[in-house]
Amino acid sequence: MKSCKLCPRMCGASRNRLRGEGFCGCGTVPVISRAALHMWEEPLISGSAGSGTIFFSGCCLGCAFCQNYPISSELRGRAVTPEGLADIMRGLEGQGAHNISFVTGTHYAEAIIQALKIYRPGIPTVWNSGGYERPETLKALAEYIDIWLPDYKFALPAVAGKYAGAPDYPTVALKAIKFMCDCAGGNIIENGIMKRGVIVRHLVLPGNVRNSIAALRKISAELPRGTLVSIMSQYTPAGNWLPFPELGRRLTGSEYERVLDTADILGMNGFRQELSSAAEEYVPEFDLSEPDEDFQF
Repeated sequence: MKSCKLCPRMCGASRNRLRGEGFCGCGTVPVISRAALHMWEEPLISGSAGSGTIFFSGCCLGCAFCQNYPISSELRGRAVTPEGLADIMRGLEGQGAHNISFVTGTHYAEAIIQALKIYRPGIPTVWNSGGYERPETLKALAEYIDIWLPDYKFALPAVAGKYAGAPDYPTVALKAIKFMCDCAGGNIIENGIMKRGVIVRHLVLPGNVRNSIAALRKISAELPRGTLVSIMSQYTPAGNWLPFPELGRRLTGSEYERVLDTADILGMNGFRQELSSAAEEYVPEFDLSEPDEDFQF
């Protein structure tokens, strides 16, 4: 790929099979750190059998506090062809997964689409992302994705710039999520499992209650009425948080209650994590094997 424009960074990077010159540093061949049944998503996603999650290495956003920092920033994992990715989807479906969830796959969108052309699962597909997306990339994905699971991390440009180097995030992500809502056309839930729809996630960060309240207000004002919102309290110091002392602790009960009070005032529907969710054992274990340099696409 000579000029990558898959994400809003629009860096136009040159990318070979395993490495790239752009912000994400990734090549065009997907690098996967984990593919397994995952029980720690929202109840509508994980259900009783688990979500068939495929974690991709690399990220186009690069939040300083990322709990998956070893894979989002260090690009470790195993490279797979679209055919190999199709086989992984078959395997997860065979294990009884409720859905196939692509976690942070924007920079590999083209290869993921190739895999879905090879094998279209008989269960819903989930696009699990940080919300920082280009409409053009989402349009290419739309016919293959049933459930959209984006974050809306930042409502304040200064906070987005500080932690992710993306002051345009609030506007770009909101536009992307509106597009996702249009694609879904409403939620379809059968026997407690989502078959189609949108769930918007927001992680409350310590020392950043103002950002969280602003995020919930924007979601309420600009997304379709009744949009499901998952408010998360699971933050624990991770990634490259050291330059930001306020992120060196977990969320307090009073901070979280202020955010939940706002959600109540706005009449939001969805999910709310218990404060006890802020524990390292909820971070998945990743296969950190290095990509095979002899891999042939």
